[in-house]
Amino acid sequence: MEKTLFYIFAAILLFAATMVVTVRNPVRAALFLVLAFFTSAAIWLLLEAEFLAIVLVLVYIGAVMVLFLFVVMMLDMNLAPLQEGFARYLPVGLLVAVLIAIEMIMVLGSKNFGLDQFTVPVARGADYNNTKELGNLLYTVYVYPFELASVILLVAIVAAIALALRRRPSKTQDPVQQVRVRPQDRVRLVKMTAEKSQKIN
Repeated sequence: MEKTLFYIFAAILLFAATMVVTVRNPVRAALFLVLAFFTSAAIWLLLEAEFLAIVLVLVYIGAVMVLFLFVVMMLDMNLAPLQEGFARYLPVGLLVAVLIAIEMIMVLGSKNFGLDQFTVPVARGADYNNTKELGNLLYTVYVYPFELASVILLVAIVAAIALALRRRPSKTQDPVQQVRVRPQDRVRLVKMTAEKSQKIN
């Protein structure tokens, strides 16, 4: 039953990933990406990685993809150039896809990642806490790589803010200057002598 579910979820995942890169409508591509995330979470549940599955659903689907959908739907995107360039770049895209598939088969094949290379995982009881074990490894064995990744992400965030910051002149009001203003600074009374209008013959 577990193998059957794995192959079903894997087939759905491959279909959704293919539709993400081939569909022409960006909203539909984002929805297919949501489906791909859901099926990936289901596969992780089969691998007893409950924490990663929940993080994938909550963070990527619940936050990132919803924000991405809002941005895509709010922007008035012109789909004509995308549809015109699809057929032109299709041969190059297929060539790149085939090369990536060959590389993944060579690296992730049965020679390096076959069932005979790894032992069967030990079945855990109902009281086994996957999140606790992941936390123990993350903050003990891999604490320095974790902190290094955090610093790199922080630097990337600061750099992105600095690059996106644009100093635009904005009109602001100073309440202190408004209170201190005097009537003679704003209004000037000018006395002019009256002139008699000349009659035009």
